[in-house]
Amino acid sequence: MKVMAGVSGGVDSSVAALLLQQAGHAVEGLFMQNWEEDERSGPCTADADRKDALAVCGRLGIPFHARNFAAAYWDGVFAHFLAEYRAGRTPNPDVLCNREIKFKTFLDEAQALGSEKIATGHYARVDARDGQYRLLRAVDAAKDQTYFLHALGQQQLAATLFPVGEIEKARVRELARAAALPTHAKKDSTGICFIGERDFRSFLAQYIPARAGEMRTPEGALVGEHQGTMYYTLGQRNGLGIGGRQGRSGEPWYVVGKDVAANVLYVAQGGENHWLQSTRLRADTPTWVAGSAPASVFRCTAKTRYRQADQDCEVQLLATGLEVRFAQPQRAVTPGQSVVFYDGDACLGGAVIAATDAPFGGLSPLPAGT
Repeated sequence: MKVMAGVSGGVDSSVAALLLQQAGHAVEGLFMQNWEEDERSGPCTADADRKDALAVCGRLGIPFHARNFAAAYWDGVFAHFLAEYRAGRTPNPDVLCNREIKFKTFLDEAQALGSEKIATGHYARVDARDGQYRLLRAVDAAKDQTYFLHALGQQQLAATLFPVGEIEKARVRELARAAALPTHAKKDSTGICFIGERDFRSFLAQYIPARAGEMRTPEGALVGEHQGTMYYTLGQRNGLGIGGRQGRSGEPWYVVGKDVAANVLYVAQGGENHWLQSTRLRADTPTWVAGSAPASVFRCTAKTRYRQADQDCEVQLLATGLEVRFAQPQRAVTPGQSVVFYDGDACLGGAVIAATDAPFGGLSPLPAGT
């Protein structure tokens, strides 16, 4: 089978291509450039990564392709990223990048080049049961990336292979070293390419002008000044610049809410304070791996952020979106992030968090006895 491997210049995608070749597939590699470097955005590692990807393909003796998807990335991912921050939410561009670029634009290009399937270095698995493709957690639970892949549907999964999802990360390194792949000792990439190693505030200020404003407690006391509500996310502790205050405890301060219209940032002391707790959320634009939800009301587990332990919940579909009720209070559930649903190892899908029943979360409390 002809398979187009997305080679990023990292060890995971390198070993994915290696495993496909060892399985007897006709493998080719394609490097995606998703960001254009310029004076405003600063340096990105795309050039160095491209050279590493080319070196891997050379070592494996497979054809190498390179495509510039920067325009599609700007329209499909980055424009949304900026719009969410302007609205006071905290988006997750990795989810959108997977849906719009890696499993859409890249898939289309691979098929145009004659490939039957694509493969990436993501830690996840795919299988088929009763005519339905399922997105499953990786064998290495510590590296599982299904949270970021939850928006993929049947068409994408039918055309996708995740070779490293079947093995542990340590084994990936061993295989890369044994095959003398030039990426065998390369550090894993973290964060987002278009931000790189630069300060996040400096980067965002290039696109959204900062507006300093008041930092207040939920009771209204003025305790400082923020540099722009867009720079802060719920539950954030670092970067607030609030020192010890007379009559206050010595507990750290945390962001507990935003009023974007009034340009006020709300903060409170204590990492587990009640201002950050919620048991209910409303989410928009749900996507389902199977093409539809399991039922109009169903129980499952969910994550509201990557690496969070699974949380028991009940999901109810609404005319638009859905509502989730958790068995236990959740801390700092953040609008703009994704809530992702699981049934055991199977990822069911997810949705974008719009509001919660935390005090500043935007959802009205349920009537007593509900």
